[in-house]
Amino acid sequence: MPVRRRLSALTAALGLAALLAAGCAPKSSSGSGKDEKTGTVRVWLFNELNNKPKEKVIDRAVDRFEKKHDDVKVDVTYYPAENRAAKLKGALNDPESAPDVIEYGNTDTAGYVKDGALEDVSWELGRWDSILDTDPTAKESVTVDQKLYGAPFYVGVRALYYRTDVFKDLGLEPPKTLDEVSETARKIRSAKSDMYGMAVGGANTFAAMPYIWANGGDMAKPAATVLNSTINDKAARKGIKEYTSLFKEDNCPAHTCAKWDGTEVTDAFANGKAGMAIGGDFSRQVMDDGKVKGKYAVVPLPGEKKGSIAPAFAGGNNIGVMKSSSHRTLAIDLMKEIAGKRSQEDMHKEMGFLPTFSDVRQKVTKGKPFFEPFAKTLDADTRFVPVTPTWNEVDASMVLPTMFQEIVSGKKDVETASDDAAKKMNKIFNKKQ
Repeated sequence: MPVRRRLSALTAALGLAALLAAGCAPKSSSGSGKDEKTGTVRVWLFNELNNKPKEKVIDRAVDRFEKKHDDVKVDVTYYPAENRAAKLKGALNDPESAPDVIEYGNTDTAGYVKDGALEDVSWELGRWDSILDTDPTAKESVTVDQKLYGAPFYVGVRALYYRTDVFKDLGLEPPKTLDEVSETARKIRSAKSDMYGMAVGGANTFAAMPYIWANGGDMAKPAATVLNSTINDKAARKGIKEYTSLFKEDNCPAHTCAKWDGTEVTDAFANGKAGMAIGGDFSRQVMDDGKVKGKYAVVPLPGEKKGSIAPAFAGGNNIGVMKSSSHRTLAIDLMKEIAGKRSQEDMHKEMGFLPTFSDVRQKVTKGKPFFEPFAKTLDADTRFVPVTPTWNEVDASMVLPTMFQEIVSGKKDVETASDDAAKKMNKIFNKKQ
């Protein structure tokens, strides 16, 4: 379940100690039964929209790794992230051609562990000094049943983009609470009828989640040996009402905005059609390629009280070792090189991705106005989706987007729609694994 980022260094250290105690000794080999110390280590990584900067970072990491290991070569393959399910299935069916090291989305962890794809690397990472500087929510994204199945590679969060020229023209200040976000959105829409006050999307789940979390709600909580959906409890419903109230003529009409996902919301803002939007640190290039270049700024999405920051979903990717690897020790060393502090700093410089190491993130974002709001959001309170192999099915079944769209279209009220969503989620959670 989501972990509060307000963990103290002592709490994190105690958690690590417990993790180490759980593993009495490192495994001598992986699921393949081999741990070869020479040969070729295969790596599968996601292909980015502009992959050249990433290739530069990885080439440097590979060069450092190969210099430390005689008679070892690294073979890197880049493939589209949207093909990851098919690629993983192929790797599981044919271990001989499977990679030793793999990049995967952080919401995929529990499912990959259930499928037997990822190796438990708790022992080795527990003795990796850098793990103590890892963002707690990022660390949660590689943790299943108190065991580590990879190293966080980078993290992404969302914050509030706003039009500086529009705000200046209307004499507005960046909102300090979620109530002020709504009020500001309606002022913009009232003054500029050709714009949406704040672009929102009925299928933009990760922008809606902060409203639920800021009001004290959550997606689910443990119940006996399974999860129980809490999307229909009082606190979650308050957040749902607050978010869905933005889908009206006085801000972003439901007949247009109900179907929008995160990409369409970002495009609306980038094309100059909205005064505000919730977007990610990863959205910068889209904004600068659009009509709003030089006309926008970013602040953390505020919470319910002044001075607070709404909890954000911590997305991103991880690097793991395949259970079928015949080069377990080498694969773990390479994983630490690719996901280590030097590579994460390089990834930020080359691609703007935010490091998962708190100390590295503070170093690379200091004095950078665009990145500081996202760093503040990460340092305040981030959350993660329930760590369960069934979450991917919840996501694929569009349970939450359907709930939001039913509400904003007027087909169901918040109570009915959230009850129905909870029933769907619990049906999936309770499936035999």
